[in-house]
Amino acid sequence: MKLATVQIERRFCGPPDSGNGGYVVGLLGRFAPQPVNVRLLIPPPLEAPLEVHATDAESLALMHGDRVVATATPATVELDAGTAPTADAARAASERYAGLRAHPFPGCFVCGPGRGPGDGLRIFAGAVADSEPPRVAAPWRPHTSLGGTRGHVRPEFLSAALDCPGYFAVADGSRPMLLGSMMLSIDGTVSIDEPCVVAAWSLGGSGRKWRAATALYGADGACVARAVSTWIELRAPPPGS
Repeated sequence: MKLATVQIERRFCGPPDSGNGGYVVGLLGRFAPQPVNVRLLIPPPLEAPLEVHATDAESLALMHGDRVVATATPATVELDAGTAPTADAARAASERYAGLRAHPFPGCFVCGPGRGPGDGLRIFAGAVADSEPPRVAAPWRPHTSLGGTRGHVRPEFLSAALDCPGYFAVADGSRPMLLGSMMLSIDGTVSIDEPCVVAAWSLGGSGRKWRAATALYGADGACVARAVSTWIELRAPPPGS
């Protein structure tokens, strides 16, 4: 059963020609009860009509024509977000952001250094000094363009904020990876221009597949949203290709 038609604006890209994974997770997650597990099956196309379908009583599919872009199913996010890094620690960590030296997708809506203030989220998660387990973190003040009702940030942007820090928790920017899935729990709200902190840490992995935890903390230090994500390293092109 068709529930809605949505579109990913070009502004919300990750790689140049497809949607940022975390944004797409949040976009589909708007139609599902929280917490939710979203799997991305193909690169989400930009500026194209996408249909949200209920495939059964609890599951959804995001469709581009007859192709399944993503699926959403109920989930349980068993993640202790711990204590938020301080604002000072997050600011210092962002100065160590690996993406400032090398970035596979500098135009990414969430973490691309090529995006200007008010255009991209500019969440530059770098290593937190003396953190155990090792974490990356960054400060974030949501721009007015991200607002929904009552001055709160729309949930798809909370989900987007949880995306790329997870990548930088498991990679240094030199290994291109794409988001494969995200288990998402949005537990509260964030206001426009609220001083927030985003943190992420590795949950381990092997081969081409790695898992990361991410958490978004509001100005009072409380965890507002949490996610456990799976990242998949892109295959290297054949020699001489």
